[in-house]
Order: sequence, then structure tokens, then C-alpha cells
Amino acid sequence: MAANAEAIKVLICTGTGGFASGAKGVAEAFEAEFARQGVEAKVGTRCEVIGTGCRGLCANDVLVDIVIPGQAAVTYDFVTPELVPQIVEEHVLKNEPVTKKVAGPYYAKFLEKQKRIIFSRCGTIDAESMDDFIAHQGFTGIKKAVTMTPEAVIEEVKRSGLRGRGGGGFPTGVKWSFCKASPGTDKYLICNADEGDPGAFMDRSVLEGDPYGLIEGMMIGAYAIGAKNGYVYCRAEYPLAIKRLQKAIDTCYEKGILGKDCMGLGFAFDMRIKAGAGAFVCGEETALMASIEGQRGMSRPRPPFPAVRGLWNKPTNINNVETFANVSYIFYHGADWYSSIGTEGTKGTKIFALTGKVKHTGLVEVPAGTTMREVIYDVCGGILNNRKFKAVQAGGPSGGCLPAEALEAQVDYDSLIKAGAMMGSGGLVVMDETTCMVDIARFFLNFTRVESCGKCIPCRIGLKIMLEILERITSGQGKEGDIEMLQDMAIDIKKSSLCGLGQTAPNPVLSTIRYFRHEYEAHIHEKICPSHSCKSLLKFEVIDNACKKCGLCFKICPVDAIRWEKGQLAIIDKEKCTKCTSCYDACRFMAIE
Repeated sequence: MAANAEAIKVLICTGTGGFASGAKGVAEAFEAEFARQGVEAKVGTRCEVIGTGCRGLCANDVLVDIVIPGQAAVTYDFVTPELVPQIVEEHVLKNEPVTKKVAGPYYAKFLEKQKRIIFSRCGTIDAESMDDFIAHQGFTGIKKAVTMTPEAVIEEVKRSGLRGRGGGGFPTGVKWSFCKASPGTDKYLICNADEGDPGAFMDRSVLEGDPYGLIEGMMIGAYAIGAKNGYVYCRAEYPLAIKRLQKAIDTCYEKGILGKDCMGLGFAFDMRIKAGAGAFVCGEETALMASIEGQRGMSRPRPPFPAVRGLWNKPTNINNVETFANVSYIFYHGADWYSSIGTEGTKGTKIFALTGKVKHTGLVEVPAGTTMREVIYDVCGGILNNRKFKAVQAGGPSGGCLPAEALEAQVDYDSLIKAGAMMGSGGLVVMDETTCMVDIARFFLNFTRVESCGKCIPCRIGLKIMLEILERITSGQGKEGDIEMLQDMAIDIKKSSLCGLGQTAPNPVLSTIRYFRHEYEAHIHEKICPSHSCKSLLKFEVIDNACKKCGLCFKICPVDAIRWEKGQLAIIDKEKCTKCTSCYDACRFMAIE
């Protein structure tokens, strides 16, 4: 191989999930093995170990790509430092991939129906390298935007059909036009990176894997509305995202890309990060601005809207990370290209974070209009342990739970609202037959109750009362009229709460009553949990004719409360049993009642 040939690259997922699975040790092992074997001298070219952003299949980390010049990348999953010498010896030196360790067909299937636009650089480039970013179209979007008038830039965004990806789905270009039209020279641009939904990590992965892409999108937005100052409001629980974004911002200042004359293009824009304390309510834009100003994160009535009077009473525009990341690609390829993707009402792609009882958890980016069934079964492999699909909770803790009959619903704003859920920021929690829908409603309502700022009575008091009713029902103390009381209170809270948190918090309760009312009734009237999930209603007995005598429950029990011998039925010692449900979760045959 010629000395000036393109380098052999080892791309390692170094997002939060990758690091949690041991990416640092894997990277160090490759560096050490290259040095020990003198690989560069043997192959006649450089060998680079590159830390990339998340590539989506988080359940299979650490993911590693070996890229030999002139050949397609080969992906390995579940890589450990112990596997590295074999990969280097056989693949890098002998060009013979370690077939048994290569990611299986499910990886190709995982990518098949995706359309990775926002994530096109994540997993491909060095997340911390500006040179890599520039080599992949970086900053060509802002260079194109400044050849247009600010009004023309806004019209291009309008024509693309981009809707805000923060949950509400408001047309981005229209929102920009409101702020642009507000009088005054002091305007602010804010990126909402306060991603607080349980199980959601889309924005975090963009910040970790493509921080310069966010910066470019915000530069285009700032030029369009006339803002000279911008904030990225990111929760402090995202240390890696903050670290990489801050490094990118610092590099942009060093290179003259940010500051008084951005890239010599004739406009000024300064950026800084505001680390939030992790309050869910600060995802609401008025509470977020209060937090930046140093006040307690509490919502305020609207109007006036932020576009008129926002941060420090100046006109302000707020979009989330995924929205700004989309903006760059609109100017790379044009509004017509972008609007050709998705559905009539929702253009482009949407990133979803899938967690729960699904085989391949992680991040997927699919065109709007893809069905829920395709996302769960075709992309993510279906339900864990091949159990029956029961529901998917879409839209975060304020979203709705959709049953099996809603699997054909398209993942776009209008279809999900019609089905009783919402797009939200993009979290999807998949549930199987072992999930109790009453308990799920209780769980999410408890989350929103705790995260409420407490400013308005409907949210502060109403959610507390609703939670008390749900706790009674799941403990076997529900009574006649509880379901109707929950419905009435949910509607009142939605109508009278001050901000989006209270207005949407009852959604999990309303959707589970709509689709799973029979479970509520079983808890109240029969004092049983059909999913065998609510501990207060469990008997913890082995069903003789269902037990397959496999011993899985015996092996998983943490307190040795199960007696079992090969070929014999399992027996649960109720005096030792702590009702942890480990045995029930492990049993694939629903043999524990």
C-alpha cells in the first residue's frame, strides 16, 4: 500500500452509550495494538483511531467500524478490548474480517428503512474535528444563506415545510418570521437542549456527534431573524454533550467563524452555553428563559409570546436541537429536496429514541410517514423475548399510549394526535403483555407531578389528586367512580393549566382509559392486575399447567426464594419472597401469577 494512500480508519462509537459500554478501553486497546505490532509500517499507511458520535444501535455498543481504503466499512458490535488483537491481526493486517464477530444481518435491517440525514455525520466523522465537519459540507449552508436576504432565508425555510421538532410541531419559518418582524435591534436566539423526557436522548446524541452542525443551523437562524446573541440551554446531566459543544464553540471563535464578523460574511453572532439544573418544566420556553435570566424556572402566561417579549424582554426565537440541525441540510440541498421527504403535513425525517421491551433499543431516523409497526418491527427487530406487543407510549411523559390496533399509525404530527398521542420530542417506550397500563399511567403522572413548578393550582393540586387515585387503584383499593373522576379531572387540568406541562400531563391517563379501560375495571372491580404487574395484587404462585420446568425463575431470584430441581415444577417460598418480580419478568411462559 502506498505511503500516501488514505489512512485505515477505526471508527469507534464514543457517545454516552459507547463510553458506558467501554469505548475508552477499546480505543486504547487499538492504539496499543497498532503500536505493538507496528501496523503502520507493515501496511504502509497511517492507522487512525477516531471517536465518532452515536450511530443508533445503542444496545449493541461498543460499535466499531474498520474502514480500509477502497472497501466498504465493516461493522463489529459488542467489541471489548480482548477482541481487539484478533481484529487487528486478521482484519487490519490480513484483510480477513473476523466473520463471527461482525454485526449480524439485523444491523443492515436496522439501517434499511432509515434515512439518516441529521445523523449522516454521526458515526462517520470525528465528532470533535472541525476539519472533518468541513469535509462533509460543513458551513456551506451558512455561506449559501448569506447570499440571500434574511427574508429570503425565512421563505426558504417556510417552503421546505420544516416544523419544529421540540414537540408542538409549529412551522419553523413562520416562527422565525414573527421574531424577524418584531421591532428592535437586540434579539436573541435560543436552542432548547433541555431534553428531559424519560428514555429520550435524541438531542444529546446530535450534540455529542455533530456539534458543529448545530452551530451552523443556529448561525443561519441568527442571520435570518437578526439576532446577535445565542444561547444553548442544555441540562447539566449531559456533561459529554456540553464538553464537545463548548470545544466546538471555542474552536469557532479561534477560527473567526463566530464573533463580530462571522467567517467574514458580514454579520455578528455570539454563542454561549447555559447549563440547566435538570428541571423538566424548563423545557417550556418561558420557564427556560426565566432560568437563563437567573430566576426560578417557572412558566408565565402568554401572550406576550417570546417573539415579541422574550429573554430580558427582547424579541426571542426558540427552537430545539433537532430543528436547528435540520436547517443546515435545507441549505445544503434546497427546500425542494427537503419537502420531497415525508408527508404532506410533516416534511423531512424524525429521530426517535426507542426504549423498553424492544429487541434493539437506540436511535432511529426515519422519514415522516413511516408507520409505527415499521419502526418497532422492521427497524428495531420486534418485541423482546418474542412476547406480544401491547402498547407504545409516544411523545414522552405527556404523550399517549397507543395499542396494537394503532400500529399502522404514521409517525407524523397529525396522525399521532388523531390516534391519541403526539410526536413530542421523539421518545417511544415499547411495552409488552407484562406491562400494566394503569401502572404506566401512574408512573408517568408521578413524573410530571414531581417536575411541576407548582405555580398554577390545576397542575399542582390536580395532578396530585389524580396520582392518589391511581395509587389506590394499583394497590387494590380502587372504587366505583374512580375512572370517571380521573377523566373529569384530566379534562379540567388540560383546559386550565398555565403551560404545556400541565396541559399535556393527563394524556397518559386519558389514552390508557381510552384503549385499556378493561384493565382499570379489573383493578377496581375484581382486584386483579391482568398483566400481573402491580405488586399489591400479585399472588406469586407458579401455574402448574403453564410451567415448563426450565428453572429460569430459580436462576434469576435474588433472594433464593424459589425451590427447583431439573424436570420439576418451581415452588415459591412466600416467606422469603420480596415481590421484586424478577421471576415474573424472566419467565417467558407467563407461568407465574
